[in-house]
Amino acid sequence: MTKYYSNNKEKRHKTWDNLKKTYKYAKKQNKEFILYFIFNILLAVIGAIAPMFSAKQLLKLTDGLLNELFLFTIVILVIELSRNLCHFLARKYSQIFAAEVLKKIQIDVAREVLKIETSDLDKKSSGVFIDRLIKDTGRIADIFLDLNMSITDFITNLGILFAVFMISKLLFLFYIISIVIIFVLEKIRISEYIKADKKYRKHAEVATGLISELVRGVRDVKVLNAEEPFMEKISKDVSNLNDERYNMGKIRRTYSLLNGSVRDILDFVLIVLAIVLITNNYLTISNFVIVYMYRGKIFNLLTLTSQLLEWIKDFNLSAERVFEIIDSDVFKKEKFGTKHIDQIKGDFEFKNVHFSYKDNQEVLKGISFKIKHNQTVSFVGKSGAGKSTIFSLLAKLYVPDKGNIFIDGININELDCESIRGNISIITQNPYIFNLTIRDNFKIVKKDITDEEIIDACKSAKLHDFIMSLPDGYDTLVGEGGLTLSGGQRQRLSIARALAQKTEIILFDEATSALDNETQQGIQDAINEMKNEYTILIIAHRLSTVINSDLIMMVDDGKIVATGTHEELLENNKDYKKIYNMELRKR
Repeated sequence: MTKYYSNNKEKRHKTWDNLKKTYKYAKKQNKEFILYFIFNILLAVIGAIAPMFSAKQLLKLTDGLLNELFLFTIVILVIELSRNLCHFLARKYSQIFAAEVLKKIQIDVAREVLKIETSDLDKKSSGVFIDRLIKDTGRIADIFLDLNMSITDFITNLGILFAVFMISKLLFLFYIISIVIIFVLEKIRISEYIKADKKYRKHAEVATGLISELVRGVRDVKVLNAEEPFMEKISKDVSNLNDERYNMGKIRRTYSLLNGSVRDILDFVLIVLAIVLITNNYLTISNFVIVYMYRGKIFNLLTLTSQLLEWIKDFNLSAERVFEIIDSDVFKKEKFGTKHIDQIKGDFEFKNVHFSYKDNQEVLKGISFKIKHNQTVSFVGKSGAGKSTIFSLLAKLYVPDKGNIFIDGININELDCESIRGNISIITQNPYIFNLTIRDNFKIVKKDITDEEIIDACKSAKLHDFIMSLPDGYDTLVGEGGLTLSGGQRQRLSIARALAQKTEIILFDEATSALDNETQQGIQDAINEMKNEYTILIIAHRLSTVINSDLIMMVDDGKIVATGTHEELLENNKDYKKIYNMELRKR
């Protein structure tokens, strides 16, 4: 018994804690909530008095009092029209309220997802975040309206139960026993349903993530001729999801049958009990008609109680999943310092940096180097040697296991996010292009950018002429991931987007790999024009793209194995010379 009360106390505390967290999103919508509450109270009052007039109407009919019947009919018409108007206004303000709360929660969740450490994002399916951002936030936003409606109706129906008590103590006792019986059934149903719902949501995350992968990667699925294996995987995950959905429906059906049957039996017992009471002059027919007209409301008292329990459990489940993202330790959040630099010079240093994506599998093994501002430095070496990881650590997408990174002599851990990422642009081998217009792809990374700046950047990336050949020019939608563009065009757009940011450090991570020789040379010319004005870092397999660098670093197995200019490495490093000669033979 002690354990039962302890568990209930813990659940109440958890519910209250989740409600407090959620309420901060509702504070500024007090006007709509109050109006919704007022109209709900009016609905509650109407709901309480309407059966009384309906019962009186029935009695006047049976007694043949037609004039009085006409008056009661007019009163009922006014009551019902008032009910419809209050219901309309209550729904109106509830929808305004819920929409605003939902918007704020979803924006907050989206913002917090952006703060999650990249290493944690790597481990999770996108479905984990999509389901919580869309479905769970919706369920949280509805809780205040659900609670308000339930509590209002609950109070109304308690008043009706009290009215029954005043009419007949025995019928009141019958209703109390009936409520207890159905309440026990509902409590068991809700417990089983919530367990099934937890399983359902886990499967929903998996299925949503896989379908999201299919939509984003549909071209690759086709090219790889992977339709059948992919569909088998989708079929399996969707089947698991539907099995859980069926299980939830089964619980509802089973308990609906049981609940309905119990209520039918209770209705039968009520009539038998009423006959006995009327026969023995303990109850008048007119009073029984009133009590009988109220029976639906009284049984709804129980339905509201069970609904309230279900809503609270559902709310807690959704709140836990959403607040895991917003304010818990389940997902690690990026940590930045408080120092702010409006514009960095571009000096930086790696000092004995170790890093691993997985435990005991180091990618960088005590790497150290210094780069001065306005230098153009290239990193060359085999795939998997750790070159791209250097860039990711510099942008603080990951955190070193050991060692330190400095920008302008300041430890990167002391700088705020804007000082780091607001001063660094990374152009990757597989850039992500947003499903927006070409113009908006620039505005999303620099909201105050001018059309002239966009055009200049596109000209530097050798993309302007192509854009102008499109029917809608810079207002052309590029599709999800830029699918309406070729690989080279996506690459050039990402380069132009980075150039438009005009950051002090620009990182080219295999950025010209998808370009033809002519376009690559054009981009190379653009890079050469930026030399001595920006700190430029380049990762490249083709040495022809790095020979003009101020410094070239050879990376092998997570270490810097050689450093120098192109000429110095050709003269002093056999591996570099071998790679260069092999490239010459391929031309």
